[in-house]
Amino acid sequence: MKRRDVLKLGLAAGGAGILAAGGASAQQREKGKELLKYLCPPDGFPDQLTARPSPAAKPFVAELFVPPVMKPVAKLDPLPDPNAHQRYSEFPPKEFYEIYETEIPWQYHPDPPYDKGSWSWGFAAETKTRPDPCYTVPDKPRLCSMTPGPVYHARYGEPVLVRRFNALPPVGQSRVTFALPSTTSHLHNGHTASESDGNPQDWIDSGEFWDHHYCNFPSGFDQREKLTSLWYHDHRLDFTAANVYAGLSGFYLLFDEEDSNNENDPNPKAWRLPSGKYDVPLILHDVMFADQPDGTAGVSFNPFITDGWLGDMVTVNRKIRPYFKVERRKYRFRIINGGPSRFYQLFLSSGKPFTIITGDGNFQPEPVRAESIYFSVAQRVDIVIDFTDYKVGDSVTLVNRLEQTNGRGPTGRLRDPGDGILRFDVVPATGPDPSRVPDFFRPLPTINLDEVKFQRTWEFDYDGGLWTVNGRVFDPNRIDAGIEQGSAEIWTFRNAGNDWAHPIHSHFTEFLILEINGQPYPYTHVQDANETLKPAFGVNEPPLKVFMGGPRRDVATILPGDEMKVFMRWKDFLGKHVMHCHNVVHEDHSMMIRWDIVEPGKGFLGPRQAGEPATAIELRPPGIISPDEE
Repeated sequence: MKRRDVLKLGLAAGGAGILAAGGASAQQREKGKELLKYLCPPDGFPDQLTARPSPAAKPFVAELFVPPVMKPVAKLDPLPDPNAHQRYSEFPPKEFYEIYETEIPWQYHPDPPYDKGSWSWGFAAETKTRPDPCYTVPDKPRLCSMTPGPVYHARYGEPVLVRRFNALPPVGQSRVTFALPSTTSHLHNGHTASESDGNPQDWIDSGEFWDHHYCNFPSGFDQREKLTSLWYHDHRLDFTAANVYAGLSGFYLLFDEEDSNNENDPNPKAWRLPSGKYDVPLILHDVMFADQPDGTAGVSFNPFITDGWLGDMVTVNRKIRPYFKVERRKYRFRIINGGPSRFYQLFLSSGKPFTIITGDGNFQPEPVRAESIYFSVAQRVDIVIDFTDYKVGDSVTLVNRLEQTNGRGPTGRLRDPGDGILRFDVVPATGPDPSRVPDFFRPLPTINLDEVKFQRTWEFDYDGGLWTVNGRVFDPNRIDAGIEQGSAEIWTFRNAGNDWAHPIHSHFTEFLILEINGQPYPYTHVQDANETLKPAFGVNEPPLKVFMGGPRRDVATILPGDEMKVFMRWKDFLGKHVMHCHNVVHEDHSMMIRWDIVEPGKGFLGPRQAGEPATAIELRPPGIISPDEE
């Protein structure tokens, strides 16, 4: 039984109800914390990585699996309901997709006990090439199941409609026993209306489907707000960590006339970045396995460990420490930390720097050179590696050197030499390399403080066995912020803990960093509308020691005691969304809030229950709100 179930049964009503209640006093909340510390103490779990290690698997034996590109379908039956989607008539879909969530015996490694497959969840869809391996779907021989799922190639200005079927075995029949075959699907940081966002409450069960309308236009139609490397993953309330860990994740890539997906593009505006088979998505998931009675290796997950979950086998595209043959030319690698709880700091074994072109889902104004890349959970970085720096027959390894011994977060120490997670084996080029990396991509959005309507502080803590935001556990019917459509706000993210790291993700919009720990961010400043943001480093500067995401992000990595102040805008849609810790074990155990985009002039500080009138504190002039004031 999960803690949320305990709370629902009322076994801790004296404390949990007080923490969740919007109108509780500070004294009442302190009393609740005192009671709750007896419910689920944070210590006492065995060391995850040594108590029951996974069966051995030799590194660099499995070949990297590269998920194929999705193929649209001619039509959907039944037809989508236009009235179910905001702005559907303005952005009618130009492409339609069908995707099925399925259960498969995925082979993580070719050697025993992994060779017979480990039961996992994945996705099936029509693809432009037949994937290998191909796990066919009953009654649908044209479909192959895989994890990660197939890659969407979408373009700005071309809306799509994705129909997602839950074809998983129902509860009690699934061989993935730790997850729940009840799902949502979040397009991680897509600028998407709430009904297509994959809200944790918008789940479907086995045999049902949900239509997602992706308009594919940048926030406010501002070209500087464009994104490129997105990913989709399950977001089911209370089961995000388990369902994503089971395999429900994949890539959604956005292109335009500049990032055109064509390294031979004659358009003078095109950047001609590596494309086709030289544009390779890589998603990292660390997984724990256990020997099964039938001689196979089963995926292992313990939902009762609430500080976070680590696996001792790092997988890349769900293959344990694979190898990948690369031609002697440039490649673009899109790297995602898929979680659930591990952080990474990646190096090349050769010691050469990376050329970094994006941070989270957006392009840096100019490419950046760095010796290492720091990823918290859900962060993304696109890099370009030029393998002409190596000889045919050379191998170079992507190495994680960041030490992490439990799900709470990294220790901050670097290991030497660390763990190789992906080996590149250099082979001869099959032709000329027309790709390039331009000197400049696009400017970052401006910061205009005249747009700011509210300032809010969000404090993330561990209170009496519960993960909290501003002292409260998640209540999906409580609105913690009413944000006016078309406005901007300044948010402060504060980590009140001494032992926990939190990668904080707010849906729908990215943010620009103003300050970290009270210091102005080195290359972000408040400006007027005629200025642009430009970092103070690029390919002509000495390499950074570590790249942590750049000034524009959708994940705020706050290590113990950290505080980050950011600028955010909300445009184009109305509706409910969430912010949460993307150590998704923390999210599943209540470290999440709901915020709504409301009509102009109807914003409020919160919290309030849905349908509740504004309180006196909410009607005051905008200002910084703190947990005590609430």
